[in-house]
Amino acid sequence: MGSSHVAALVGNPRPGSRTARTAEHVARLLASLTGDDHVTTIDLSAHGPAVLDPGDAAVDEAVATARSARLLVVASPVYKGTFTGLLKAFLDRMPPEGLRGTIAVPLMVGASDGHAHAAESALRPVLVELAASCPVPALYLREQTLGELGTDTDPALAWYDRHSATLSSVMGTATAPL
Repeated sequence: MGSSHVAALVGNPRPGSRTARTAEHVARLLASLTGDDHVTTIDLSAHGPAVLDPGDAAVDEAVATARSARLLVVASPVYKGTFTGLLKAFLDRMPPEGLRGTIAVPLMVGASDGHAHAAESALRPVLVELAASCPVPALYLREQTLGELGTDTDPALAWYDRHSATLSSVMGTATAPL
């Protein structure tokens, strides 16, 4: 069962990626629903090939951190129409129903509208298979809009405005205005 904290799980293999910055931004927006602005980031680029080592203690700790989140933003760039293999390998380390009690938000970043389906058709089913609750539509952001994050035309904020009441209801918290 998840705790009260918010975490961002980033499946981009590149350190310092736009995907990581975007995931952290979305997680901070969602953290406002819990009244806690602390966000834990699990950036898989820091683990790289160790994700494939079943005995790696740091990756085991990252899995435990993801599993303990009450609200988990799971982010990946679109690679070949789906999420990264790094993220898949990490999620494969979780036991069956490993995200039970966790509210998950699938988030993907891509270059074109033609990839907008990936978050719903590829990432959401894996999270649901792990027993995460995904009560709102996935968020897909085009790379070209990432410069607008934190501005009046923030596409993540528009998504938050549409779905924060549902997430707040599911979490049992009051919706925080932004």
